[in-house]
Formats: sequence, structure tokens, C-alpha cells
Amino acid sequence: MQVLAEVALLILNLAWWVVIISVIMSWLIAFNVLDTRNRVVYQIADMLYRLTEPVYQPIRNMLPAMGGIDLSPLIVLIAIFALQRAIIIYML
Repeated sequence: MQVLAEVALLILNLAWWVVIISVIMSWLIAFNVLDTRNRVVYQIADMLYRLTEPVYQPIRNMLPAMGGIDLSPLIVLIAIFALQRAIIIYML
């Protein structure tokens, strides 16, 4: 059972970093630090979008309009943190 808990923690840790990298990359693209006309930048941004958008979209549907502020990554990070703590407390 401990092995499954550690695998779940590893997957949640990877998901945490994917969300963080996605947020940072979206900021860099928004402030024109990175250019999506560059093929490598576009492919990385597209991969991150495809990984995170299925998680963000249901949260965005539940949140009220915030005038251009997207809080869905923050909610996902809080949920990942809560799941990690629950696994640590109850499984290990």
C-alpha cells in the first residue's frame, strides 16, 4: 500500500510542476518574452495547454467571471496540495 501512495505522490508532484511551468510560460508569452512563432516555444506551450486545459476547464466553468484573472491554476495547486497531505497523513 505504501508503494501505491508513493507513486500517487510522485504523480501529484509532477502535476504540480506541470501547472507551475504552464503558468510561468503563459506569463512569458503574455508579456512577449517568448514568441509563439518559434516552433519549439509553440510546441511546448501547446503540450502544456493540452495537459492542463482538461483540468482547468471545469474549474473555470464553476468560477465567476473575474475580469481577465484566471484563478483555476491556483485552485488546482491547492487541490494537489490537499491530496498530497491526505495521502501522507492517511496512507503513510
